[in-house]
Amino acid sequence: MRKKLLCILIGLNLITAPVLLSQTAPATFNISKSLSIFNSVLRELDMYYVDSLKHEQLIKTALDNMLQTLDPYTVYIPEDESEDITFMTTGEYGGIGSIITQSKDGICISDPYEGMPAQKNGLKAGDILLEIDGTSTSKMSVSEASAKLKGTPNTEITLKVKRPGEKKPMVKKFMREKIIIHPISYSEVVAPGIGYILLNDFTENAAMELRNILREMNTRQGVNSLILDLRNNGGGLIDEAVKIMGYFVPKGTEIVSTRGKSMQSSYTYKTTVEPIFPDMKISVLVNSNSASASEILAGAVQDLDRGVVIGERTFGKGLVQNIRPVSYGGHVKITSAKYYIPSGRCIQAIDYAQRDSDGRITRVPDSLTSVFKTRLGRVVKDGGGIVPDTLTLDRRTINVAYYIFAQNHYFDFATRYAASHATIENPKQFKLTDQDYADFIQFLKDQQFSYTPQTKKYFDDLYDFAALEGLDKEATAEFEALKAKLLPDLSVELQKHRTDVEELLSAEIIKRYYYQKGVIAYSLKTDTDLSTAIGILNDSTVYNHFFNPEVSLK
Repeated sequence: MRKKLLCILIGLNLITAPVLLSQTAPATFNISKSLSIFNSVLRELDMYYVDSLKHEQLIKTALDNMLQTLDPYTVYIPEDESEDITFMTTGEYGGIGSIITQSKDGICISDPYEGMPAQKNGLKAGDILLEIDGTSTSKMSVSEASAKLKGTPNTEITLKVKRPGEKKPMVKKFMREKIIIHPISYSEVVAPGIGYILLNDFTENAAMELRNILREMNTRQGVNSLILDLRNNGGGLIDEAVKIMGYFVPKGTEIVSTRGKSMQSSYTYKTTVEPIFPDMKISVLVNSNSASASEILAGAVQDLDRGVVIGERTFGKGLVQNIRPVSYGGHVKITSAKYYIPSGRCIQAIDYAQRDSDGRITRVPDSLTSVFKTRLGRVVKDGGGIVPDTLTLDRRTINVAYYIFAQNHYFDFATRYAASHATIENPKQFKLTDQDYADFIQFLKDQQFSYTPQTKKYFDDLYDFAALEGLDKEATAEFEALKAKLLPDLSVELQKHRTDVEELLSAEIIKRYYYQKGVIAYSLKTDTDLSTAIGILNDSTVYNHFFNPEVSLK
């Protein structure tokens, strides 16, 4: 019997082996052929190209362009950028703890993090970095300066700084530290029994931080409803999203599954602990920049009918990346699978494998999406992000407020304002005076601020085409009338859009005194998504109606 079985197995191997070889041989040959061609071309360039080659840069460009043909998330990370991987997964790096930016005067401190080395050692937003450890920054890019600011914790850094309004540069010497960017940047009890938590990303320990904050709110302040803000959260570790969902649903609940080409890429994620807050009401805030793990969490809340999702349609990233080591200390981040949330849907909005003849990609049209059902039978769809249960649209337009921001004038005025105002009121009370606004308008005039609306640029293109076709003279009156409407009157626009301008200017000023937490506290005062969530959570009838829409509201 054993002999017979052995013969059968050998026979099977003899039958299947040529099939496997026939499938893998062409791919292996093509890879070897392509690498041989690449090496030959590079060797010929090295020997005969008229100028000297920067080999590493040339090969990095080739790798980047190759990977760009796949999707935006599959990227090569060279050895000298390997610490970025640690930051992506843990939110930690060694440095001074500040965002820097390029201004008209040079590289400057944009946003020093509260309680971190830059802020503790007196650096302020608006400070111009003249030198880093004795090296001039005059020819540095922002990324180059950032790399020099980073380093091993407990190593000394020396900065030569020019502060606006002061004649002499100053020298700051202090130690770099391990910088930890916490995934939760703000939390508050926003109404009786309702807690608000802003989750920025899904790095390591994000779930633990949320659990600790929410547990304290629950025990000390009687919070029994949660508003979880995932707006502008680009995602992170799937495990953290699953752990967070596990605080609210029964143990063993499936949250997400991944499916890829390899066995290692296919996995089902279930909650592993008993829920801590099984009866807590939940509202999740999302927008078009909520992606990946944010969409897994928001989608699971929706598919399991465990809470109400509020805001804009999410980004639509249903792809999973793994980081794999490659030669010489580098890594490649590879899209290895698609993920599917509890209803069975994948919310990926773009099929990167399908491109038109020009190589362009498009979103999946709503007409081609499929219907799925939530746990209680509500209809949801795939192929285009998470559509909230309550859609709230951002009605702000691209107006003069945007163009002021693009030219960095809010930042520059806030630097001047902070130099002449030692303190301001707390963020929830702060309000610009009429004189403050008048001073800002005068500042814009002194800076000779002007802008050309995008519609005016399109108008110019239209007029040029009309002239080519000989239609400009036939429609002279119409063109002139439209042109007059498109040319902005700055004084009129600044008064017409004063609310938008004041909001952005106030946020920049508040940041100088109360840092990011202050800006968040200020923005929540007029946050329509937040007020919508509070209203829903405060009314159990309205809240429950979302999961049983056939029951009419009275």
